[in-house]
Amino acid sequence: MAIDLDGLRKFFRLSPYMVDLGVSPVAVDEGRVVTVLHIAPRHLQHTGQVHAGVSAAMADHSMGAAAQTMAPDGYWVLTAELKTSLLRPGKGERLVCEARVLKPGRQISFTEAEVYAERDGHRVLVCKASATMAIVAQA
Repeated sequence: MAIDLDGLRKFFRLSPYMVDLGVSPVAVDEGRVVTVLHIAPRHLQHTGQVHAGVSAAMADHSMGAAAQTMAPDGYWVLTAELKTSLLRPGKGERLVCEARVLKPGRQISFTEAEVYAERDGHRVLVCKASATMAIVAQA
């Protein structure tokens, strides 16, 4: 499924949770997606850092979108397995997620992502994720 940036933005708007979180795609290529999230107080946990669930959800949906760019027409990509490793506190102005397909397939694809916290143009890796994506026919 060939997706340009406008198509990817429409795809993200189909997910109410991504809209609510404020995750927006900023770049796309076959098997690759970059998203951003401007950090707001609602994204933080009690210690003042970004909640792990925010980083995990951002990485998950970005990896799924990267796999969707390689899926045949008439098929959806769904997460079958997700692993996240939180490396350090997510603090800054925004999160940037870079997601890519490592190995596409007919029934499953393997993906990975990095989530960075940015402040004043400086990036720090805060989360590393990997996922197995199932390729399923649209009902």
